[in-house]
Amino acid sequence: QVRLVESGGGLVQAGGSLRLSCTASGSIFGLNTLGWYRQAPGKQRELVAVITSGSSTNYADSVKGRFTISRDNDKNRIYLQMNSLKPEDTGVYYCNAEKVLPWSSYWGQGTQVTVSS
Repeated sequence: QVRLVESGGGLVQAGGSLRLSCTASGSIFGLNTLGWYRQAPGKQRELVAVITSGSSTNYADSVKGRFTISRDNDKNRIYLQMNSLKPEDTGVYYCNAEKVLPWSSYWGQGTQVTVSS
């Protein structure tokens, strides 16, 4: 089992910045892709950014150029630096981790990000 714990959410004004962290523990051997997803009220959970074990990244179009995902393998941690935040970035941000052989997926409990206009 893999445990993911997020931190760093909060309330920020539009144009501001936040940095989210997610720390993995437990059976972390074989973790491949880690990422951030978010869910706004009344909407489905959506991908924000992912990073592979080889540090390849992928971003949702809505956050490209504003958000940066990074990975610290020594600390079993990923980060999401969020700049130029917009009210539409508001939601619960979830950390996700995947293994491939066999495939399995794990979720954190989420951290609230609220951007005021």
